[in-house]
Amino acid sequence: MPQRNTVKRQPLARSAAKARADAVFLSRLRRHHDELRWLYMELYDNGSMFAELVDEMRRFYDERPAALRELDERREGRAWYRERDLLGMQMYVDNFAGTLSGVEGRLDYLERTGVSYVHLMPFLDTPADRSRSDGGYAVSDFRRVKPELGTMDDLARLAEKCHESGISLCMDFVMNHTSDEHEWARRARAGEGEYMSRYFFTSDQAVIDQYTRDVPQVFPTTAPGHFTYLPELGQSVMTQFYPYQWDLNYKNPRVFNEMMYNFLYLANRGMDVIRIDAVPYIWKQLGTNCRNLPQVHTIVRMMRMISEIVCPGIVLLGEVVMAPVEVVPYFGTVEKPECHMLYNVTTMATTWNSVACRDTRLLRRQLEAVSSLPREYTFLNYLRCHDDIGWGLDYATLSDWGMEEVPHKHYLNDYFQGLTEGSVSRGELYNADPVTGDARFCATTASMCGVEAAGFERDAAAMEVALRKDVMLHAYLLTQSGLPIVYSGDEVAQVNDYTYKEDPQRADDSRYIHRGRFDWDLVEKIKEPGSVQQVVYDAIQRLEGIRREQDVFDADAEVEIVGYGDPAILWVTRRRAGRTLHAVFNFSDEPREAWMPNDAPRTDLLTGKPGEGATFSLDAWDFVWWLC
Repeated sequence: MPQRNTVKRQPLARSAAKARADAVFLSRLRRHHDELRWLYMELYDNGSMFAELVDEMRRFYDERPAALRELDERREGRAWYRERDLLGMQMYVDNFAGTLSGVEGRLDYLERTGVSYVHLMPFLDTPADRSRSDGGYAVSDFRRVKPELGTMDDLARLAEKCHESGISLCMDFVMNHTSDEHEWARRARAGEGEYMSRYFFTSDQAVIDQYTRDVPQVFPTTAPGHFTYLPELGQSVMTQFYPYQWDLNYKNPRVFNEMMYNFLYLANRGMDVIRIDAVPYIWKQLGTNCRNLPQVHTIVRMMRMISEIVCPGIVLLGEVVMAPVEVVPYFGTVEKPECHMLYNVTTMATTWNSVACRDTRLLRRQLEAVSSLPREYTFLNYLRCHDDIGWGLDYATLSDWGMEEVPHKHYLNDYFQGLTEGSVSRGELYNADPVTGDARFCATTASMCGVEAAGFERDAAAMEVALRKDVMLHAYLLTQSGLPIVYSGDEVAQVNDYTYKEDPQRADDSRYIHRGRFDWDLVEKIKEPGSVQQVVYDAIQRLEGIRREQDVFDADAEVEIVGYGDPAILWVTRRRAGRTLHAVFNFSDEPREAWMPNDAPRTDLLTGKPGEGATFSLDAWDFVWWLC
């Protein structure tokens, strides 16, 4: 009899669970339906395609694994990505651990390092020819992992194991284009009109000429032009990035719908953060510069609502490498948000400008601008990433100080290549333009700080300063509000990898100098007291531990940039719950003495020792975290 009752209760339990799931979905849909439909119809005026979108959203919701639905419920309405215990790490799967299963096998190292957010660089299927993969950004299939890295089942299992360890996963979603080997592109190349309409084809030279006139080129030296001619069709297809990356036509609602289905499919594999690649480029309009158009914001707003209906635990990270005035709008508004997080690109570039100039004035202005924004706006902060460093600085202000744009860029590139007097940096230029003299820069954090040069020269004194600079910059990174992320290898001071020059498919792309294979031998050196690896690794762990413990690092803390008289000194205060952090950094090759603004009792958070007197000293490239 008890067994029969149990059997009867099971269908009832399943029915109740389904009714509850239905109610949750419908509640979320009602919250967003009217605005989502209005925006969709404004863009496409196609009711049947909108109805299809809603039906598919329901299907993906129904297919969402129970564990992910539970995670959604815990996260819904909670800005979990702003919590101060998060530390991110960015990595290429193959360089870090070979495969997705290999990454799973290294989760113990990530946990030990304090990493709670892992950004896996592009791992979706791309052309077999690496020279046509663009580091994974030429996607051939949005629902297939590169075979050499594993399978979608491996990805889902890795996500599950990460969640068990308290680690969130981030991936890249390349919306702007597909590989020319994607099924849509193959069918378009065969002349199928339905698929040609998903891209931009033209045989009108006047259209091509107008784009050339109005639209800036992304890679003017390595991939000039905006279109690639296809002789088999007698037409050209838009390829703003590389000839093998065909730009998608988001004026076609089929493109938007299908890409949203890919987005939801990947979310259901367990992704926590989805990085939208090249956001400003995704809408093209003849007669404009095809950057940051209003329709882009409509698309991102719709993505935000779609995710909040189907998978509200997901965070949208926007890659917007633009001037600051063009970056902030991608947060949307507090009432109608778009991206949850954006890259703090200008602050990153301005930081290295401060290193080269030993002058923090421009950095102070940038940090003041960021701290004046609504506190709901969350930035992802970093010292460097997988990509090059472009000098997108405030040249109007620099000009007021006697530093003109072109010669200043020349100075920065020379400094970080180690060509100027006093520079300890080592690295290489990327995409240098011989006509304009413009270029970007590539190197690891350790090499930019002087670890490579000091090691090569076996200069112990120089190494001490280089390590102090490296640690100071990481402390500065952790002082900022937002999510801090380090690139894999930086935590063990890994230097530049010049072996990429031996690979014919990579030799022309200097970005591989800082994308080298992770050196696991360096991890063993963490155990050696006084080693380069031990000093940097332990310091970052200690700093992050303090950040987790102290509420002055909360995202909602009140931040102020102190107008200190010495331009080499960056002074940041963070106030929370009646306590104040004074974070003071010396961006100088010489020691500095600094003055406290009052005689309030203070404690050095690194040593636990109290501060005494009205002044304190900082060595070259040193810092202090005073808590008052």
